Amino acid sequence: MVDFGGWDMPVQYSGLLDEHHTVRKAVGLFDVSHMGEIEIRGPEALKFTSFVTTNAPEKLKDGQAQYSGLLYEHGGFVDDVLVHRVAADSFFICVNSSNQEKDFGHLRGATASFDCEVEYASPKYAQIAIQGPLAVATAQPLTETSLAPIRYYWFVDGTFAGVPARIARTGYTGEDGFEIYVDPADAVVVWKAIMASGAAHGIKPCGLGARNTLRLESAMALYGHEIGPSISPLEAGLSWIVKFDKGEFIGRDALVRQRDQGITRKLAGFEMRGRGIGRDGYEVHVDGVAAGWVTSGSPSPTLNKNLGLCYVPVNRAAAGQKIEVVIRNQSVEAEIVPTPFYKRPQ
Repeated sequence: MVDFGGWDMPVQYSGLLDEHHTVRKAVGLFDVSHMGEIEIRGPEALKFTSFVTTNAPEKLKDGQAQYSGLLYEHGGFVDDVLVHRVAADSFFICVNSSNQEKDFGHLRGATASFDCEVEYASPKYAQIAIQGPLAVATAQPLTETSLAPIRYYWFVDGTFAGVPARIARTGYTGEDGFEIYVDPADAVVVWKAIMASGAAHGIKPCGLGARNTLRLESAMALYGHEIGPSISPLEAGLSWIVKFDKGEFIGRDALVRQRDQGITRKLAGFEMRGRGIGRDGYEVHVDGVAAGWVTSGSPSPTLNKNLGLCYVPVNRAAAGQKIEVVIRNQSVEAEIVPTPFYKRPQ
């Protein structure tokens, strides 16, 4: 157990490798109640949500979600978030644990000219994630909601394990699965019900260690690593969540300038070619000259390779580019490769 943003969080239960492989091959269970929730309601909830996020919530239908960004005026990330459209006048935003109070302040500060209210809703929700190819088989006996028809990045409000729940087909592992939002008072009951239902499928509880290796193999960004206040969506390979044509949003002007002038650095995936692991924060060299840094790095349990993500100059970010990662003052050979490193079988 470790302190994680003020929460007591498990690093591992049965072991990182065991948990990682269980999620890839069967089904794993994560307590992610440390994540934050913010609710936006009112006649101009949609207009406001569009103004404060980079993606296009106006394209969402009731019961649909999208990955998006909250930006500062200079184009750097306040946070990356999941925006859920409950109704035209009601949006539910899942935010990162360490950023939830900051995000709430950022949103509250932008409401002045909009007819809506922003609620810090984290105390109202626990979040439990069921992830893996056997997620549907595990979860279906616990709800009357038919889960198979729920598409990726859609959600349904119903009951789960006998209690009111928001059931979202989302996740942070690269596998199929659901994130279940319930009242914190019901969390233990729901957790135990999922463990009992999943027993026949080999379910295991999973900690922060496996959560990190799973998301890294799928090249999913982690705030404070791949993204942050000094990094823009265009640099982070997330231009697809920026909808310039929707009209004004916070950070748009800065991103337009960056788009027109061109970015100088870019997030890229790499595999180690020499012996060693490129860990977070290690310096990256190109042709012997310091050129960037590793944002996340780890052995890949699925692929049995040492891989990672790094920032390098745009003209050195193409697949096949040779780089060096400085490990204990020694330059070790690596190579830029396409991402994501892993894609689940369809």
